[in-house]
Amino acid sequence: MTRVSVVIPVKDDAAVLRRCLRALALQTQHPDEVVVVDNGSSDDSATVARDAGARVVPCRRRGIPAASACGYDAAIGDIILRLDADCLPAVTWVQTMAAAFERHPRVGAFTGGARFVDGPRRLRAPLAAVYLGAYTAVAFSALGHLPLYGSNLGFRRDVWRRVRGSVHLSPGIHDDFDLAFHIGIRYPIRFARDAAMGVSMRPFGDPRAFAVRTIRGVLTVVLHWPQDFPPVRWVHLVMRRALDGARAGRCA
Repeated sequence: MTRVSVVIPVKDDAAVLRRCLRALALQTQHPDEVVVVDNGSSDDSATVARDAGARVVPCRRRGIPAASACGYDAAIGDIILRLDADCLPAVTWVQTMAAAFERHPRVGAFTGGARFVDGPRRLRAPLAAVYLGAYTAVAFSALGHLPLYGSNLGFRRDVWRRVRGSVHLSPGIHDDFDLAFHIGIRYPIRFARDAAMGVSMRPFGDPRAFAVRTIRGVLTVVLHWPQDFPPVRWVHLVMRRALDGARAGRCA
């Protein structure tokens, strides 16, 4: 039977982590493990995680990219799901993601959407649509395919093992965006339409923090140049897909 691990990188997230772990405990399909990566918390995040039955993995290297990678390395699941501590997954989230991988054995990673669960009620849906739509459009132009969204993504463990040596662990980049560069050049990334996820609007309430997020996005793109400069990457993608199609045709 396919095993599923859920990885949550945290740093001083005790209050929201407790809520997230409670939502995971209510899943229609329970994950085989929940791995909470403690990236140097000064609060009781680790205690909250252990009390909820999660496995706590310490990560001394600073930053979300390193913490996420540490969790992926430690995970035992055939499928590794990732969300943030301030997320609220729908009760069917694990089941939906696991079923998507079961139905599509050639897909290397799935990503889902999100809805805001706080902030002005009337603005939650439109702002989430604008934010994710803008992120997808900009990322697609750099990647040539769908990006990954860090609050709602999953991939196969063997896929992680193949790209592990090429991912970047700098705290100044977006780990999900970087991961999309390395997975997407080798494997299809698809959208899991029914994998519902609630996220907090808190990262977008501070204009300065939003500017930092934008700068990190630009740095993530430039970090992959010149080998992944968009026209070059697009050609590589077309060639790889054509080769994969020819191989599939020979095996049919």
